[in-house]
Amino acid sequence: MRLAIVTTHPIQYNAPWFRLLAQQQGVEVKVFYTWEASQTIAKYDPGFGRVVEWDIPLLDGYEYTFVKNVSANQGSHHFKGIDTPTLNSEIEQWGAEAVLVFGWAYKSHLACLRYFKGKIPVLFRGDSTLLDRAGGVKELLKNIFLKFVYRHIDYALYVGTNNKEYFLQHGVKEHQLVYVPHAIENERFIDIDGDYTTRANEWKRELGIEGCFNIVFAGKLEPKKNPEYLLQLAAKLPATNLRFVYVGNGILEEKLKNSAKADNRILFVGFQNQQNMPLVYRLANVFVLPSKGPGETWGLAINEAMACGVPVIASDKAGGAVDLIKDNGLIINPDNVNAGVHYIERLMNDSGFEQSQRNKSEELIKQFSFQVIVATITSFLKKLESDRKGVLN
Repeated sequence: MRLAIVTTHPIQYNAPWFRLLAQQQGVEVKVFYTWEASQTIAKYDPGFGRVVEWDIPLLDGYEYTFVKNVSANQGSHHFKGIDTPTLNSEIEQWGAEAVLVFGWAYKSHLACLRYFKGKIPVLFRGDSTLLDRAGGVKELLKNIFLKFVYRHIDYALYVGTNNKEYFLQHGVKEHQLVYVPHAIENERFIDIDGDYTTRANEWKRELGIEGCFNIVFAGKLEPKKNPEYLLQLAAKLPATNLRFVYVGNGILEEKLKNSAKADNRILFVGFQNQQNMPLVYRLANVFVLPSKGPGETWGLAINEAMACGVPVIASDKAGGAVDLIKDNGLIINPDNVNAGVHYIERLMNDSGFEQSQRNKSEELIKQFSFQVIVATITSFLKKLESDRKGVLN
């Protein structure tokens, strides 16, 4: 079964499972990247406010091409930024027997869905939710348009509970839904030989936080991530052995640093690349993702923290929280600081409870892995192939 995958650019959360999928027997994969300019790897990320070049390989181990993009302003930030007139013909020439499209909100991706519907199976991957719904006439018109869009797919590979509700709301039927959970490369975060722990402990000593109870936020310092929540926690948690650690950069950085001047328990360590992230989470006694949205459709940092065996406090505005956090953390309303305070106090005062939360994070994350993604897609493609041969016979 030849599967064409259409996505904008190489992403650290997708490329590893593309590689793994390409290794499966009975499946051939080719990825069609539609943001042609992204092949110059380093690019400016407005969320971090800096040029970002990931330090892990994103183009190894699978067949790919960067499709010619004729947009005058290339990028995934607007509909006309992905304009690749030859995309559909290139997919056909390669001999695709199914196509998997990531995201519809680009000129050429929407055209791809519409072109291949009825020709070969059209699979779709997106992680939108209903969590940021505002209501009103604008929302009603959007609903009508989205139902039109999703009439042009055969199957939606949904990532979790909130994403499934979104697809059902917009006309996708239950039999069209295939559960393919959001995941990260768990193996890259697991401390197989203890090296991560050793290096994280060295970093703690350098930062002066060894022996402290560390509350860590990692991500873009931007409004939707609600990084001010750590400052609010600090105001309500006076214990001197606490440290509040910000990892990342962004537009709120200067404001946060000014607000934190009076509290020497609050640290800023800046942007950390992918190879350092297993150490980042091992600084933490608890990881916090207090997003307010809009647009926190999942929150893959939760996956990363859990793969490192860390308890998590996450907002109910993070689409993945309801799936990932069971008895290994706390789901909060981002305006409710007291709930986070009480959970942290319990972790601080009960080492047995903290250890049980760590163990449960490690166990639960096994259900969200690239192996699960690849096994599900491989099995589904083989079913499509079997059904196709049955029709032909």
